[in-house]
Amino acid sequence: MSATPFLFQPISFRSVTARNRIMVSPMCQYSARDGLGDDWHVQHLGAHAAGGAGIVFTEATHVSAVGRITPQCLGLWNETHAAFLRRLAELIARLGAVPGIQLAHAGRKASITRPWEGSTPIPPDKGGWVPLGPSPLPFDEGHTVPHPLTPAEIAEIAGQFAASARMAREAGFKIIEIHAAHGYLLHSFLSPISNRRSDGYGGDLIARARFLMETLDAVRAEWPEELPLFVRLSCTDWMDGGLTIADTVQLAKMLARRGDVDLIDCSSGGISPAQRIPALYPGYQVPFAERVKHEANIATGAVGMIRDPHHAEEILGNRRADLIILGRILLADPAWPHKAALALGATPHLPPQYLRAVFA
Repeated sequence: MSATPFLFQPISFRSVTARNRIMVSPMCQYSARDGLGDDWHVQHLGAHAAGGAGIVFTEATHVSAVGRITPQCLGLWNETHAAFLRRLAELIARLGAVPGIQLAHAGRKASITRPWEGSTPIPPDKGGWVPLGPSPLPFDEGHTVPHPLTPAEIAEIAGQFAASARMAREAGFKIIEIHAAHGYLLHSFLSPISNRRSDGYGGDLIARARFLMETLDAVRAEWPEELPLFVRLSCTDWMDGGLTIADTVQLAKMLARRGDVDLIDCSSGGISPAQRIPALYPGYQVPFAERVKHEANIATGAVGMIRDPHHAEEILGNRRADLIILGRILLADPAWPHKAALALGATPHLPPQYLRAVFA
């Protein structure tokens, strides 16, 4: 056995190698203007790269203006956005981490206020826009009824993902993650809770997954074979009649057979406010990553209230997942990876400017 803790062993996907197995989860900051980030995003992601994570992802970066969750969400649909994101990718790489970007479309959950403003719907006559979805079913009471996409509009959005992937490639990102979770557009097609279509994009799981597969085809046409591609899935809807972990294993097998998807980021929920999660506890979603990894034979990332370095080490050591994907603990403490290294007996990946640092 290696003397290096599993959490701090390098990991490779295609031509890309990360210095450890800690990934900064995409976490929306709701601080952009017209899709364009600013110094907040620079300091936020720079702190995580300097904090020692192996892979640092941008927040959900939306492929169109109507695909944003809020008017303040980050975007990548023009060259001005791309120039700013190039700065982010260069900073993350300079600090020793792999720069990743999550491409997203909010679907029927679009056009709302920021969480600290209540996450309330913004109707079109109040400066919002009509959200898009598989069927004319609003996310919740009081939300705008989404426009059900036609096949031609579905193809157009797949093309928007492809255009954003091209700009991400040119900006220097090394990993793309396609967001197909948390009730956003691609997940809303996957879930029978929100997809009531009777055409080729609705019905059984294969048909409901068609939009995701076409989006991946479009993205891979712009994303080089030597660079990895991740997919974030909600492994269960936590609702009767919704997606189950058995469905997700079947979907993951479909993704594995493609040969161009490298990891499933195993999250859950988000399709409806009516979801009921039995209990929230550290690692409550890890069993999803474990099942997908072993039953679909594809690499997975574990998420969900993982806070203790020894817990992260157990997950990797027992082959329950391949990456540890952290969110809120890193918001509270960007230096968590350095502290985890010390706790596990590894050497922190400190920038030379921080060699004098003391981590309590």
